[in-house]
Amino acid sequence: MKMSILHDVDLPPRDRIVKRRWNWMLWTGFVCVLVGIFSYQFFIRFPVTRDFPWVNLLLLAFGAVLLALGLVRAFGQPQNYRGKIFGSIFAALGLLGIAFFCYLTFVVLKQVPASASAPSIGNKAPEFTLPDQNGHSVSLVDLLATQNTRAAVLIFYRGHW
Repeated sequence: MKMSILHDVDLPPRDRIVKRRWNWMLWTGFVCVLVGIFSYQFFIRFPVTRDFPWVNLLLLAFGAVLLALGLVRAFGQPQNYRGKIFGSIFAALGLLGIAFFCYLTFVVLKQVPASASAPSIGNKAPEFTLPDQNGHSVSLVDLLATQNTRAAVLIFYRGHW
């Protein structure tokens, strides 16, 4: 009695064991969405990304595209790629994260009231003493007296240093 070893190639197509590949687009897309959401605190430190979070929006858009492509791959070729269940969960969580980020950025933060005591353009600035970039105290009176001038330009940056 001779024994033979069957390989997947020897089996009919319905009995073959196919190892499905890892759907990297789903995982990478979800990570991009998370990085886009949680990196906002990092990017508000820079003036170019403080007023409009374009880097975060690019990361969120790139993550959403990868999630969509990963879902198409998972549902279009389920015999080759994994991710029908996790992909759907990641896509739903990613879309909720994007919606939450956009809501906070464009709706909630825009409703912060303006300061009632802030001077308007052209008004005389109130007396103040603040530290400069080296930690030395600078007052408006001293600045105007030492520079022998009548005007000073004050620039206010929103956010933190």
